[in-house]
Amino acid sequence: MLIGYARTSTTEQVNGLEAQREALKAIGCDRLYDEQTSATGPRKALSEALGYVREGDVLVVTKLDRLARSVVHLGEIVEGLEAKSVGLRILDLGLDTTTATGKLMLNVLGSVAQFEREMMLERQRDGIAKAKAQGKYKGRKPTAQAKKAEVVAMLAEGKSKRDVARALGISERSVYRVA
Repeated sequence: MLIGYARTSTTEQVNGLEAQREALKAIGCDRLYDEQTSATGPRKALSEALGYVREGDVLVVTKLDRLARSVVHLGEIVEGLEAKSVGLRILDLGLDTTTATGKLMLNVLGSVAQFEREMMLERQRDGIAKAKAQGKYKGRKPTAQAKKAEVVAMLAEGKSKRDVARALGISERSVYRVA
């Protein structure tokens, strides 16, 4: 049985998620799991897919970065799949771990993907540092601080911190910080 998994990082990436679903359906996935969540956060659909797969199944993803956040994480996923005698197929790479060559290529490509991500993050940090030095980078606007007077007034009226947060469109934690 082919089990598909699709993921995008944000809810704005609806087209990307739909494209992944279509690709997974096109190759004959019998069951699809999908979600819109950051790779670093909890991924309920991935956990469900990994819990569902059985011996002889193949977990299918469109891209390697949709599945794992790092080489270590990829290794953990592959190890769990291998323990269940489940294969992994990555469509855009034409990779299938049910073959020895596929397993080798997965490890090599996982290492390259992690290196690429680390380089991107390093360039991002360098760019932010340069912009800060030039006075061009100020960070995100302090939304909660701008609403401090409203927070204080609503709390004085006896409203709960949760209600204040909802009413003003800020997090409950921000209400605690401002109050």
